[in-house]
Amino acid sequence: MVAIKQTVYRTGTDSVLMESLIRAAQNGKEVTAVVELKARFDEEANINWAARLEEVGAHVVYGVVGHKTHAKMLMVVRREEGRLRRYVHLGTGNYHPRTARQYTDFGVLTTDEQTCADVNEVFVQLTSLGRGAKLERLWQSPFTLHSNVIAAIRNETRLAAAGKPARIIGKMNALLEPEIVEALYAASQAGVPIDLVVRGVCALRPGVAGLSENIRVRSIVGRFLEHHRVFYFRNDGRNDVYLSSADWMDRNFFRRIELCFPVLDGALKERVIEEGLKTYLADDVRAWEMGPDGTYAQRPPAGEAAHDAQEVLLAMLAGAKAMT
Repeated sequence: MVAIKQTVYRTGTDSVLMESLIRAAQNGKEVTAVVELKARFDEEANINWAARLEEVGAHVVYGVVGHKTHAKMLMVVRREEGRLRRYVHLGTGNYHPRTARQYTDFGVLTTDEQTCADVNEVFVQLTSLGRGAKLERLWQSPFTLHSNVIAAIRNETRLAAAGKPARIIGKMNALLEPEIVEALYAASQAGVPIDLVVRGVCALRPGVAGLSENIRVRSIVGRFLEHHRVFYFRNDGRNDVYLSSADWMDRNFFRRIELCFPVLDGALKERVIEEGLKTYLADDVRAWEMGPDGTYAQRPPAGEAAHDAQEVLLAMLAGAKAMT
């Protein structure tokens, strides 16, 4: 291993990952940490980790003034067979040992050269005075995330208006950004079926005649904090799936460093759709449906076999453990 670069948002006081970064620096590896000092609940812990990293020779930077670094990314550079190879992890959740047991999140580990190049450019932005180059695979706030989400929604709108199948599914913690809401209303009026799983606050009103008849909004409240953000666009059969740490809010689009990344592998894409979207749309135990007036009500189970999304995922986990 030659180098490690990582963003540090919330980590806690007992982070094995942070201890590993310190050991790597002590062993002569090039370690770069982008530490967010305004990470809610972990400000003191992050200051202490930053000090310890600096003591062992790591390169510690504190992001961009006025923009909280909320993206979760890690890059490892290894020397393999006489050449350098990059490994990248992108996630929807924090590198935090306790929240990892309480939150539901997705992460992608990849060696895809274009994705790795994009992540490297973001690190260049965060650790130098120069402006990074255009990203090819990733959507990044405050630059392209908002415009690309709007473009994806409008693309489904055009497809539906042309008589083609269209579909949008989104899962997030909050939906407040006005232009996104307006774009979703326009998509609904064009006939696009839209399902939104929004755990917290939602400014959009579904099921309003002449405005949002094709939109359904639900919130899942259960044992685990539904923390991952998943965005699906049918895109004329291409079935685009994106993961992100960003909610559809002003602060995430314009006042934070966020990443939204595609799931490229077909099998993994199907898994995210099944586990991260379909199972929550089928939930009739913990789901609360929003009405046109903004109030929520629980939908009674359809038939005898109730579907609890979180219990389904726990059963999947148990089955996976039993096979190992």
